[in-house]
Amino acid sequence: MKKGYILVFLAASMWGSLGIFAKLLYGFNLSSFTIVFYRVFLALLLLLPYNLFRGGFTIGRRRLKFYALYGFFSIFLFYTLYFYTVKISSVSLAVLLLYTAPIYSTLMGYYLFKEPITEKKALALGMVITGVLLVVDLSGSRVTPLAVALGLLTGVTYALYGILAKFAVRTERPEEALFYTLAFGMLFLVPFTDFKVPIESVPYLFALAFFPTFLGYIFYNHALREVEVSRASIVATVEPVVALILAFLIFRETLTPRQLIGAALIIGGSVIIHAAESREIEIMEELH
Repeated sequence: MKKGYILVFLAASMWGSLGIFAKLLYGFNLSSFTIVFYRVFLALLLLLPYNLFRGGFTIGRRRLKFYALYGFFSIFLFYTLYFYTVKISSVSLAVLLLYTAPIYSTLMGYYLFKEPITEKKALALGMVITGVLLVVDLSGSRVTPLAVALGLLTGVTYALYGILAKFAVRTERPEEALFYTLAFGMLFLVPFTDFKVPIESVPYLFALAFFPTFLGYIFYNHALREVEVSRASIVATVEPVVALILAFLIFRETLTPRQLIGAALIIGGSVIIHAAESREIEIMEELH
């Protein structure tokens, strides 16, 4: 097995721990904004020397407007919505609704970039939509209309995150792009943040910044040197599986048989979409 695939697996596994850290930090009565702010702030402290060692900062002023937009959608909205969904529902529901992102990315790709919706993609979209209908059981005490709405909106911002990332890494190094994105996202978080946190929460905040934020993205960026982005995205769908397993082991969160079928459909649909995109890229490369 290529080392790149192992790094993608490790990165996705770390991302799968995001909801777990959020749930633990809510035990210290921290707000979603405060948790996200310190996640970003501490990650920036780690990324600063890393970027300086890797070649410094080269992004010009003309690109700052783009990174302000990127930081607003991909950090301020995406991170906050995801963590708040975890707060008012469960890790399991939040991560599964997050993985509705392929629906939106496929539709945005069709309307914005004229990317065709193939039969496989249409099948995958149907699987994901059916999976959501099965997962969303409003009779459950932790599944409310607000949680569902915010979870689906998180999927939209996650899709935007992926689309904007394509524009970012065209001209900048991934670690430099991540630094600027986090920096602008932090600026949007400042007005809503309570900077006083219990000293007992600091190790958890640092772990949140180090493992799923700093180390996860570093592993993923290094993996892309050996593995194509489209193939890496397929392996990365292990993220919700890891999240569901950790949620069960740590918080004893369980899914009903109906929800398990829905989870399988959502994850399976995501894999099919990524596989279809991988095949399209291979065909384009063969034509050129």
